[in-house]
Amino acid sequence: MTAKQLKWLGYITCLIMFLALLGGAVVTKTGSGLECGNEWPLCNGKLVPAYTLGQMIEWSHRLLSGLAGLFSLASALAFRRYARDRRDLQAYAFLTLLFVVIQAAMGALAVVRPQSAAVMALHMGFSLIAFASSLMLALGAGRSPSAEVPGGLPPLAGGFRLLTWATAVYSYIVVYIGAYVSHTDSQGGCSGWPLCNGEVIPELSGGVAIMFFHRVAALLLFLLVAALGHLAFWRYGNYPEFKKLGIAAVILCVLQIFSGAGVVFTLDNEQWYLFAALAHIVLISGLFGVLCYLSVRVWQLGRLKNETASDQISRSG
Repeated sequence: MTAKQLKWLGYITCLIMFLALLGGAVVTKTGSGLECGNEWPLCNGKLVPAYTLGQMIEWSHRLLSGLAGLFSLASALAFRRYARDRRDLQAYAFLTLLFVVIQAAMGALAVVRPQSAAVMALHMGFSLIAFASSLMLALGAGRSPSAEVPGGLPPLAGGFRLLTWATAVYSYIVVYIGAYVSHTDSQGGCSGWPLCNGEVIPELSGGVAIMFFHRVAALLLFLLVAALGHLAFWRYGNYPEFKKLGIAAVILCVLQIFSGAGVVFTLDNEQWYLFAALAHIVLISGLFGVLCYLSVRVWQLGRLKNETASDQISRSG
């Protein structure tokens, strides 16, 4: 396969992973998870189910998850064979395949045997990692990590690298808490926004506590992303991709916060609530993917710049 073909394989794999992630969110938000009964991979004893909305939603998600598995396997094999000098791409493809298999197994287990909300939230989390890995594969296939870093750039401070990695890890924690809110039906725990039931700090019990904790976690994530975006834009903006990734992270985080407010204000309108909830998931998924990619680029470019500086000192000596 040529480099162009590998790049397009990465793009297609990422697209299908995104659709599978979105399909899982639709299943959760519409309560269609058991529309096929406690059977897997068949749906109520049939390969193609009856044409009811709930069954078609669940069946379509299973179909997309199967396609995601096939394309992630194809990507893992193709990049291992035809991109042997790109260990980063091989790693992304392997992680995509690994977490697709894990989340599919968890999804099948959830159908056959009911799981707790904490475990179901992990299912969403593993799906997100699979999507983020496929996104890094798609973005990484379009550029070379060995490209020269322009001279005269400030060294990447250890604090900036740690902030980037910590923000990416923390964003995953916020996603998990959000998934836990959904699986415990705690969306209505806080009425109104930004106050919770008209109070800055409400009575912390049951769904109110879960929802309020999610809001506090989301606020902290915004502060971290804002600080990261500021440094990426103003201090390290001359590094390849940093400025664009910093801007994208801040925009996605802001939109994600407002989409969360939209979820609260549309709880009584089923159609608008579904739209707001899916937008919320799409935005946080994009944010997590951008942060993961930025984390990798911080490591790659920092290492490359250090190697370039060492070579220059060796030649001058």
